[in-house]
Amino acid sequence: MTERRTMTRRALLVGVGAAGGAGAMFAAMGALGLAPDSQPSDYVPPQPSDFSLKGKGAAKVVIIGAGVAGLTCAYELGKAGYDCTVLEAADRVGGRNLTLRGGDRLPEKDGPDQTAGFGEGVYFNAGPGRIAQWMIAMDYCRELGVPLEVFVNNNASAYVYTRGMKAPVRARTARADLYGYIAELLAKASHAGALNRRLTAEDRERLSEFLRRFGDLGPDLSYRGSGRRGFATYPAIGDGVPLDPPASLAEVLSAGTGRAITMDFGFEQAAPMFQPVGGMDAIVTALVRAVGHDRIRTGTPVTGIRNLPDGVEVTHPGGAVRADYCVAALPPHLLARLPHNLGAQVTAALRTPVPVAAGKIGLEYGRRWWETEDRIYGGVTETDLDITHIWYPSYGYHAQSGLLVGYYNTEKEAELYGRLSPAERRSRALTQGKKIHGEKYRAELRSSVSIAWHRQPHIEGGWVRWPSYEGAFTLLQRPAGRVYFAGDWLTHLIAWQAGAMESARKAVTAIHERVLSTS
Repeated sequence: MTERRTMTRRALLVGVGAAGGAGAMFAAMGALGLAPDSQPSDYVPPQPSDFSLKGKGAAKVVIIGAGVAGLTCAYELGKAGYDCTVLEAADRVGGRNLTLRGGDRLPEKDGPDQTAGFGEGVYFNAGPGRIAQWMIAMDYCRELGVPLEVFVNNNASAYVYTRGMKAPVRARTARADLYGYIAELLAKASHAGALNRRLTAEDRERLSEFLRRFGDLGPDLSYRGSGRRGFATYPAIGDGVPLDPPASLAEVLSAGTGRAITMDFGFEQAAPMFQPVGGMDAIVTALVRAVGHDRIRTGTPVTGIRNLPDGVEVTHPGGAVRADYCVAALPPHLLARLPHNLGAQVTAALRTPVPVAAGKIGLEYGRRWWETEDRIYGGVTETDLDITHIWYPSYGYHAQSGLLVGYYNTEKEAELYGRLSPAERRSRALTQGKKIHGEKYRAELRSSVSIAWHRQPHIEGGWVRWPSYEGAFTLLQRPAGRVYFAGDWLTHLIAWQAGAMESARKAVTAIHERVLSTS
């Protein structure tokens, strides 16, 4: 009689994993109903933060500014037992972490208010929009239970467009041509002996092999294009229809695509990047919940800061708050205007960094034509136009409607758009974007909202630029009496939420050590 054996689900999964790897094993788990298809809404962090203040403190701290830096200070100090009060001039929390949804109102200094007319489920991250894997913003999302999803930062199907080009090309095409011609030049120079003084024969052979692969060169070390450039019709049953041959080296160089195809080369532009599910302000919402709504006073602009012999006093139109310590987490150019007794050196230091203009526009469309027609799912189109970038949404794929970031610009370009009315910004952005996507870019627009950060009340800048990371920058790392400073502007991660969080950790650590040493 033959012995019958039953296979357990565990044994089956082990066998599948051994044969097909982790991906096959996970797929099998999904088929058996054992793997989650998404992160649950009641997500619980798997482990606490790697940062905590050791011991408990007993002091009162007033924090000026309910942006990411101020809220992080209140959160970390609260965990260590401190009594914190956060004063915020605006009628909302979050500072530059701003997500707009339908019905939200956006004020502007010396300009009209805008009201977002977005449909249900559509949102616009008007401030930060992405997080790199190594940033501590990821740690706070884990600790606070903020679900994340992938932000597509580099998409070969997005476009590159410069004023030196006859028409936009896919990023993969621009990259393949520039890399191919550069590889050809270097490979032929090496083959002709131009690098003999720098390279051994073995080095030249290795370099040649690398360049053949890097540029997809032919046997004669020439670049003539290849499937890396993409296709007019992609291969399926047939071979596909190739694109026209690449332009000449001179034409490729004159197009000036170098900046566009290296935008994500920086260490902070890791791929993939991430975003909170449902909007970047999920981080602010989680921080506020952890700090406690009762500890945050919105609509309370600070009018003065004074060091006292035994503490600090922060005044506002409704009175004053006295505390043992203060964390000033406002932009430096705003802090410099406040009356205080912190000294002339502090005032001069706060006036040193220069506010940088930055602007964004959210363009809502009734159908996601960038997916259905242009086959672009997330990512960024790079240009040398004054819109600089077009961002495609990394959420809501195949939904009925969606929102593009029609421009994200800084410096002179942002100042240019900031001087325009919202209607004029929209018109200019649509005219520029039409050069890439055609008439549908203008004709099918449903609604829009634009932000000029240098014209935002209580903020007045996208971020700041230091002329030097010495002198004033170093001075403000230290407290002025019982007043400490915090913000991304005090780090080398300016304009990133991670910078604000790193600075907050530094400030609360210094306060805690001081309290414990004097108690």
